[in-house]
Amino acid sequence: MNAFSRRGTCPALSAPMQTGDGLLVRLNPVAGGLSPRLLIEVAQSALRHGNGIMEVTARGSLQIRGLTAEGARLLAMEVDALGIEVRTGVPVETGPLAGIDPHEIADPRPLAEEIRRAIEEAGLAPGLGPKVSVVVDGGGQLKLDAVTADVRLTAVRSGAGVQWQVSVAGDGQSARLLVAAEGDAARDVAVAVLRMVAEKGREAHARDLSETQLVSLAGWPCLTGSREAPPSVLPDISPTRGEIELSSPISPISNVESEAAAAKLLISPQMGEMSGRTEGGAVERNPLPIGLFDLTNAYALGIGLPYGSMPAQNLIKLASRASELGTNEIRLAPGRALLFLGQPLSANQPLQLTAADLGFVTTPADPRTRIAACPGTPACASGRIATRDIAEAIAAENGDSLDFTLHISGCAKGCAHPGPAALTIVGGENGAGLVVNATAKALPAGYRPGYDAARGIGRVAAVIRSERFQGETAAACLTRLGTAGIAEAYRQAQTKKRK
Repeated sequence: MNAFSRRGTCPALSAPMQTGDGLLVRLNPVAGGLSPRLLIEVAQSALRHGNGIMEVTARGSLQIRGLTAEGARLLAMEVDALGIEVRTGVPVETGPLAGIDPHEIADPRPLAEEIRRAIEEAGLAPGLGPKVSVVVDGGGQLKLDAVTADVRLTAVRSGAGVQWQVSVAGDGQSARLLVAAEGDAARDVAVAVLRMVAEKGREAHARDLSETQLVSLAGWPCLTGSREAPPSVLPDISPTRGEIELSSPISPISNVESEAAAAKLLISPQMGEMSGRTEGGAVERNPLPIGLFDLTNAYALGIGLPYGSMPAQNLIKLASRASELGTNEIRLAPGRALLFLGQPLSANQPLQLTAADLGFVTTPADPRTRIAACPGTPACASGRIATRDIAEAIAAENGDSLDFTLHISGCAKGCAHPGPAALTIVGGENGAGLVVNATAKALPAGYRPGYDAARGIGRVAAVIRSERFQGETAAACLTRLGTAGIAEAYRQAQTKKRK
């Protein structure tokens, strides 16, 4: 067993990470899923050696919490004895329905395997940081647009068949497009990106590459046949809001080390339907991996974990029921969910009913899908507020007002949602602080007692309902109200209640 990994690294079985509730390990099966029996065995191991809390992450990994050093060692041994092969090295991720979705443009698995092999042959893994990742998205019903990556390869149809768009530094909307190429050429560009990142050191990401490097990648010899300036491969989109200045925080090439940055990016923000933005300014959500998804002569049933977490006992009960109903595989899905495969169509409804009784998420409309919440108190020693209790109260009382991400963080680390959220409740010395349009690390605009945080959000929700224009989203209304107005509503909720 290696030494414990520091926060911010990837807590694999061989390198557990210290958290507020003990050690945490992450498991990524090579097969992409587990049989019901194997998931039951892993959950039983989590009960024996951890605190019994299991999670599916936003990227579709299985996490086991509350381990001791000896418990982590024993769990790793038991997983190995079960014959579960886990991925190591640079993550090269494909969708949860890869290869079995009749709607996908191309099966991403062969290209993903070629990229893994090329990374290994080039010896790049030791030079890349643990958070560097690659996404290979074949399209279909469950795209990976919400998953951020250093390198993205996305299948697109072309006159010649299928090409792969290679983008860097972001998710499906924010990543910068470099090239569109056939499989071998796309693989070579992806590996070239990783090589440049590795040369900058283990703290680097693709966002740290310079403009000169990005332009050179777009003109890679395997695409143009020469080192001369490459033709533009970026989509011909007319700017509607002006070009993006490199000083903008959304720039994928900020923090360059030595070379002068170009004055502006080569592409401006996409507007309207192409950008996935609604009239009110909210970004359309990708389809959640919850519900029925049609496969060839079969269906996959997606069931979510509220806030990505569930007691191991409940997972055991659900997997046992799935086994009784004929499920032969349970896949981990980005978006904190499980996909049940192999059962007859008639088995899906009773499986959903069992899941609902156990507290799982069975419909994409469930407001808990829009709340990110860490374990909080009493599960985590770092937590200052009971995050899950607050989340449940908000979902039950004001879930209809949530068309944006609400983050509830036990402390300023922001483990459940590292990026900015429309609203964040964060536990601290002064109680439950409210952060607007930022991360949990930002200075709260207002405070109230931790036990009363849900009531504060209730008051904010009431203001949204009273102030919204017809057709306006709640997210757009929040923007219009501004930080001061939102904070005032949050702080005064208790006073308003007493009147």
